[in-house]
Amino acid sequence: MADVKNILFPVDFTESSLKVLPYARLLTEKFGAKLHLIYVIRGPEQYTGFELGSAWFSTYESELRKGAAKAMENFVDEHLHDAPPASASVVMGDIVDEILKKAEEVDADLVVVGTHGRKGLEKMVFGSVAEGVVRRAACPVLTVNPFKQR
Repeated sequence: MADVKNILFPVDFTESSLKVLPYARLLTEKFGAKLHLIYVIRGPEQYTGFELGSAWFSTYESELRKGAAKAMENFVDEHLHDAPPASASVVMGDIVDEILKKAEEVDADLVVVGTHGRKGLEKMVFGSVAEGVVRRAACPVLTVNPFKQR
């Protein structure tokens, strides 16, 4: 088995992220790896076709970035305060593309991703992040169904 030094864990700040986090933490501890978290804000191009389109996006982009950065800070403080230091980043763009870019950037040996995050219309419109990451990642991907745990 390959040496695992870097683990990427995409988060969306939902209950799903909290249910998948123990797997990312366990693997990080077992391998002595560094944990890298990423949150991706959907870019304006993903709102085309909606009634308001992407025009409104530029008005709120700064607020979205600030809010996401604060949410990431809170997530790390609340759930990783007793873990080895982790890197955390907030980026904007296509979710799958940005996760794959980050995996390459941190030289990820493993990506740990939940199979379910957001639900309903949002999932139908934007597709499955986990599926996109599994299909396109250059490294192994561990998928965890957060609602089917024992």
